[in-house]
Amino acid sequence: MPTDHAQAEESTRDRILRVAAQMFAEKGFHGTGVAELGDAAGIKRGALYYHIGSKEDLLYDLSKRHVEEALERGRTVVESDLRPIEKLRALVREHLTALVARRSEVTVVMREMHALTGDRAERLKQLRDAHQDLFRQVLEEGVEEGVFRSFDSVTVLAILGMLNWTYVWFDPEHGSLPIEKIADRLSDIFIYGELQTSSKQQPERGTEHPTGA
Repeated sequence: MPTDHAQAEESTRDRILRVAAQMFAEKGFHGTGVAELGDAAGIKRGALYYHIGSKEDLLYDLSKRHVEEALERGRTVVESDLRPIEKLRALVREHLTALVARRSEVTVVMREMHALTGDRAERLKQLRDAHQDLFRQVLEEGVEEGVFRSFDSVTVLAILGMLNWTYVWFDPEHGSLPIEKIADRLSDIFIYGELQTSSKQQPERGTEHPTGA
């Protein structure tokens, strides 16, 4: 059972991470000063360093938190008994659900991860590579079963590129489709593009515009 002090520590750090994610997403990592970050979080500079270590440590913690969540969600899908097509659909849903839940952090990862150096950069790369490999595994299963055509890096990176770019245009307040339906629409693009010719069927056609524009 954590002590009251430990709970207060966790609450303070969570607040710092939340504020940092918002500020890094809006102003950029280099454009956000430590002093203004502390002011926004309601913490004096000395106390702020006690909780974060350094600004780069904070960037790393923000970046890995999203990737670790997506990795955990994805591993559950990959280890399931679903067939490859349904496994890919589930993997896409989990990826986009994690993305929407931590949208500010995803923005930070996409725009600012190049600011990480040394061991931090390498550890984040290892996490991202592990997550990328989940998609490769599912596609490879599909190739082995004769339903997908390829599982090379071009295919995997194309899928992740399309999924990750939703952080730019997805609007949960004004869009006409929830993220789950967008995930299914994007899955159709991947699946019907990658199916072996003998396995192809016509997907259901929707008329909704995902962004509500």
